[in-house]
Amino acid sequence: MKIRIIIYATALLIAGTMAGCSQATEKAGHEHDESLQLTAYNNDFEVYAEVTPLAKDKASDVVAHFTWLKNFKPLEEGTITATLTTGNEKISQTLNAPTHQGVYKFRLTPTSAGQGHITFDIQTKSGSSQLTSPNVTVYTDVHEAKHKAIEAKATSSNGVVFTKEMSWKVNFSTDSCRMEPFGQVIRTMAQVLPAQGDEHIVVAKAGGIVTLTAGGLTEGKAVKAGQALVTIESSKMADNNLKVRYQEAETAYRLAKAEYERKQSLAADRIVSESDLQKARSEYERAEANYRNLNSNFSSGRQTATTTIGGFIKQLHIVSGQYVEAGQPLVTITQNRNLLIRAEIQPRYYATLGNIVNATIKHGLTTQSLEELGGRLVSYGKTVDTTTPLIPITFEIQNKSDFLPGSFVEMFIRTRGARPTITVPAISLIEEMGNYFVYVQLTPEYFEKREVTIGQTDGIRTEILSGLNGTERVVTRGATLVKITQSSGQLDAESGHQH
Repeated sequence: MKIRIIIYATALLIAGTMAGCSQATEKAGHEHDESLQLTAYNNDFEVYAEVTPLAKDKASDVVAHFTWLKNFKPLEEGTITATLTTGNEKISQTLNAPTHQGVYKFRLTPTSAGQGHITFDIQTKSGSSQLTSPNVTVYTDVHEAKHKAIEAKATSSNGVVFTKEMSWKVNFSTDSCRMEPFGQVIRTMAQVLPAQGDEHIVVAKAGGIVTLTAGGLTEGKAVKAGQALVTIESSKMADNNLKVRYQEAETAYRLAKAEYERKQSLAADRIVSESDLQKARSEYERAEANYRNLNSNFSSGRQTATTTIGGFIKQLHIVSGQYVEAGQPLVTITQNRNLLIRAEIQPRYYATLGNIVNATIKHGLTTQSLEELGGRLVSYGKTVDTTTPLIPITFEIQNKSDFLPGSFVEMFIRTRGARPTITVPAISLIEEMGNYFVYVQLTPEYFEKREVTIGQTDGIRTEILSGLNGTERVVTRGATLVKITQSSGQLDAESGHQH
């Protein structure tokens, strides 16, 4: 299906290599032509195009960088058509492969002046997509076009160049600010627990000496449903000998069966009463049930303990050679498919617990939302213990990230907000001496370091109280690399370009 999403991006007129001309390492006499900077987005791609100022009857180069938004890596193959539309006039060029990795270099010559737009139609193995950059002006005179480009050049006293070729080689991404309700955030520690029904305890059905199955059992080992785990030997015991019990049950069963069959034949001739027949039948059924039970669970005086579910051995309660009683736990099996996250919070938060809308869980270097983990709020306490005056709150999640039952995680519980506020991804923030900064995108190759005042955070997104207006796009992954580039002061604006 062809995706037609037109992103209205402001066409920025800035230097083709932006602030790099002011870098300390610029060579004497190195001059850059001013170029039109176009940026547009859809669900799949970012396009960043450097365009020679457009003038009637003058050929203009359109150097377009195409980046996948799913991973912020370059588009390596595909057919792209660039179309300049001015009034009723359309000028197009199609390229079947990139000029360089991620870069398509078009040449368009407009034959009429006026306001227009440039559209990029992309055809890849994944399907079709389209991006459009509006508000493109074609001038009647090339000198006027260059003059307007100089006037509209984007500058910043705290800007840094970070080229697409550089960002494609590292773990880099950008994201838009959001206006969203952001209520109170309760930050706490929580414990990971197994969910009900996700564990199974194998117990001894009779007393005896334990022997682990061949190959050995260790905690953490995977097992399958129906797999034999433990055998319990009692044939050599003087008391409660299973072999003797089994033989006695078998003998009793056969005698009761024979007696019942004999009385059945006599009852047909009315030699025995109906009550005697029913008594014989009852004795036979009881003996049969006892025999079948021993026969299904024991063989030659041994019991074989099996698991009814597949999973992992969470705990071994016994060792080989140990004596166990009937009903004693042997092995605990866990599936770890669903888990409970249990936290205890202060009573002062009780009034807000009915407005919980989300929670994020941080374990190790990973932070995930309740939605990403397929989770839900299970319950929260309505009373507190006098000895430990804390409110328990429990969430259930799917174990998609190798959570370890029994371990502790950091948790951010977010409640419903009353008014929208500006938020940015938490990873976009750079801290310096207690102050926070973000790198605001002026173009996909030029960023401005800007100080912000932060509010609350849920571990994934952070509230911004001042410094942004909510329409900006900021660097997320790779913000530290941009900072290092700015601090070095040695990046030439043309470094890495293959135009």
